[in-house]
Amino acid sequence: MGHLYLVRHGQASFGADDYDQLSDLGRLQGQRLGAYWREHLAVPDGELKFDTVLIGSLKRHRQTWEAMAIGAGLQHTPEVWPGLDEYDSHALIECIHPEPLAKPDSPEMHREHFRLLRTALQKWMQGQTQPRGMPSYADFVAGVNGVLDHVRTTHTGNVLVVSSGGPISTAVGQVLGTTGETTIEMNLRIRNTSVTELVFTPKRHMLLSYNTLAHLETAQHRDWVTYA
Repeated sequence: MGHLYLVRHGQASFGADDYDQLSDLGRLQGQRLGAYWREHLAVPDGELKFDTVLIGSLKRHRQTWEAMAIGAGLQHTPEVWPGLDEYDSHALIECIHPEPLAKPDSPEMHREHFRLLRTALQKWMQGQTQPRGMPSYADFVAGVNGVLDHVRTTHTGNVLVVSSGGPISTAVGQVLGTTGETTIEMNLRIRNTSVTELVFTPKRHMLLSYNTLAHLETAQHRDWVTYA
């Protein structure tokens, strides 16, 4: 039976002109996860073993992987899978709120952003909108399922995926057969560098854990917990 580790990227640059960059804290989160795994998951010979590492094509995915690799002492060359890329939240929101939004620099603006995103995700999932430059929701799900199928049919050991909240929650939703509403709620609550674990056989995936942060549970690191 194989073991699939799905890691959400570290804290990105929410509210900045380019969201797709890790913050300084995001890099520290990634290094901390790698160091935690090196200490707690290493096999007796001292090496943390993954059959392969799969990442999306976004900068924050690669930067998170690179930070984890430093912390864990890993040397893999990751495979890039576009099916692990996040949806475009700006394009989604633009479908229901064409006017430009102010930068979310207050708690009220943060809540408004995510209220709009929840509604936009619902309409995209139901086929009521087609955001500019994005696939249909069915094609987005197909990309995620393509990764799951590849892992299930190709590997038998440990596999690491570094991706985003949308693909990870979608993967869990596909494994559990959840509704779109439940997938959205899982997505909007996933934390940076959280770990979701699936075990798999050649026939299916099974959920073991979701959105865990064992590496940030010490008093020293509790202030490192972030959501964006």
